Amino acid sequence: MNEDAAPELPRGIALAWGVAAAPQRGPKREMSVERIVDAAVELADAEGIAAVSMAAVAAKLGFTPMSLYRYVSAKDDLLLLMQEAATGLPPEEILEAEGWRARMELFYAEQVRIYLRHPWLLGLPISGAPITPNNSAWLDAALAALAETPLRSGERLAVALGVLGQARWCGTVQAGYAERSRVSGLSPAEVTAEESALFDLLVTAEEYPVLRQIVDDGVFASEDDPFRFGLDRYFDGVERLIDALAAGAEHPPATAWVERDPAELAGDKKYREAQKAVREAEKALRNARKVERQVRRDARERLAKARAAS
Repeated sequence: MNEDAAPELPRGIALAWGVAAAPQRGPKREMSVERIVDAAVELADAEGIAAVSMAAVAAKLGFTPMSLYRYVSAKDDLLLLMQEAATGLPPEEILEAEGWRARMELFYAEQVRIYLRHPWLLGLPISGAPITPNNSAWLDAALAALAETPLRSGERLAVALGVLGQARWCGTVQAGYAERSRVSGLSPAEVTAEESALFDLLVTAEEYPVLRQIVDDGVFASEDDPFRFGLDRYFDGVERLIDALAAGAEHPPATAWVERDPAELAGDKKYREAQKAVREAEKALRNARKVERQVRRDARERLAKARAAS
């Protein structure tokens, strides 16, 4: 076996890069990979990713499912191509903005907009880096924004991944609120007001004193974007690092991935039993504290009544 031989491309990736062999049979003039993907994206945009199946896409195009399989041989490949199509290419403005921070801010905003246009993207499983042309172009744009900084290659990639993660999390929350609005028929403002009212009803100062203060401050009814606040602070930290490196500081030390506890990985039965015991103890502690708070409230009320009577 030749260890230097290039790996064989999975068909979905080969289709994305345009290097897969065309089918030898089938309705060639009427059917194409592009038409199949466009129809699947339209279905997902209208009804969600659960509505996308080879049969549903075939029906939308007026063909049989077997006709589709001649072009896209597996649903996983179709999902990959849908992601590629929905992602598109990064706007030129990202590359034209002045300075790394302005570029990365645009990068973040455009990534969030992709999720708002196609929220079904958030439901696709992550099984590795999507090595497709458009996804590669987005990552290249982020790395290019940081190319003139003193950050090392791994550090530039880490910053890009951090921004991508923040955009995905923001998109997840915004898409969830949009779906809640669509299903309930409530306006976005009404959904926010309903949520704020629930916090006000359920979160007590005795049980959650700090969270209660946030509720009283009206944070859950605010229109401010907490994700952008966090992103700005993230950029502040990156900016300080860039300035420090430019002044001759050492690069930060390498860090390791967070891993599961070794006992969990080993499937240790005693460890699982101990975890269960901890959960039960925590539940008992929460209940005991709840009783304690109620007893205190009752005692204060009795004391107040006694003082009033005297």
